[in-house]
Amino acid sequence: MLLESYQVLERLRLPHGLYIASPSEQYSYVWLRDCVYMSMPFLNKPGDVYEKAYHRMLDLFREYEWKLDILCRHKPTWEWEYIHARYRADDVTEIHDQTWGHVQHDMIGAVLFGIGSGLQAGRPMLRDEKDKEIVQKLVQYLQNVQYWCDPDNGMWEERREVHASSVGACVAGLKAVESIVDVPDHLVKAGLRTLFGLFPRESSDRSVDLAQLSLIYPYRLFTGLLGEMIAARVERELLRKRGVIRYRGDSYYSTLEQEHGRGHPPAFYEGTEAEWTFGFPWLALCALELGHRDKAEAYVRRTEDIMLKPGVLPELYYSGTPVPNPNTPFGWSGAMYILAKEAVQSKYEKKI
Repeated sequence: MLLESYQVLERLRLPHGLYIASPSEQYSYVWLRDCVYMSMPFLNKPGDVYEKAYHRMLDLFREYEWKLDILCRHKPTWEWEYIHARYRADDVTEIHDQTWGHVQHDMIGAVLFGIGSGLQAGRPMLRDEKDKEIVQKLVQYLQNVQYWCDPDNGMWEERREVHASSVGACVAGLKAVESIVDVPDHLVKAGLRTLFGLFPRESSDRSVDLAQLSLIYPYRLFTGLLGEMIAARVERELLRKRGVIRYRGDSYYSTLEQEHGRGHPPAFYEGTEAEWTFGFPWLALCALELGHRDKAEAYVRRTEDIMLKPGVLPELYYSGTPVPNPNTPFGWSGAMYILAKEAVQSKYEKKI
């Protein structure tokens, strides 16, 4: 299953080093956030797969440096003015014929975190001074948009709110690069104030959200009792038979969405939310972070049980059914399975 999961990622990797989210028509684009997660299994592997993904992201920011320079001078007004989160697969250019919620601060935080993680692992993440300059401008961009209080579309690319998962990603990303560029101390402190002010909620309107698991893994901002509280709330309220729902009342691929359409109050969809497959390995990784190896192993087994065939995980299953949606295989889910499986194996080998 592990080998097949790697082969799925290989099939989704494009020649320039980034990934499409899925071969489905709906998802055959490059999302920077997905690329961050899909590159994680290669952080400590031989070869240049990990840094190649980030070099292409840095090239993207170089190509749009003119835009980055503008955004470093004034806060954007419209969503399309922000750094885009999704791009065409072939040439990694902005998509202007579709509206999209591009205000996704967690995406920028994730990229910075990935760069910092690579540097810490001894990988050649920065090719020259220009790459370093781009990283500095991304820090300035987060400062200028006031990521700690600017409502964003968040990990799920939906209605704008101040999301704990987005603020946390930015805090982790800023801390990851503070050894190579200038990160003002107040910039991190502002994010931490917001993060702890929201705790244990995801936002003012949302009590618990699958995205909050990122604050435990990979960002490791909430550990110990705080991490336990976040994980327990997700398990108690969002865990389902074939995955984890993103939040209560989620209408995306809800069993009622096609019949009634979206736009209804969240309570309208409760009990019909789609079950996301990467929720199981994500909970496994969080369990390991919190010291619960047996629970982590159980979640890895549950992940393997919902594979359509070895290594192939759909994005989600329709609520309470064994029916997957068309976004199959879903690279983000495959990457999370690899990370969880290898982490559990490593813990087991160390114990022996």
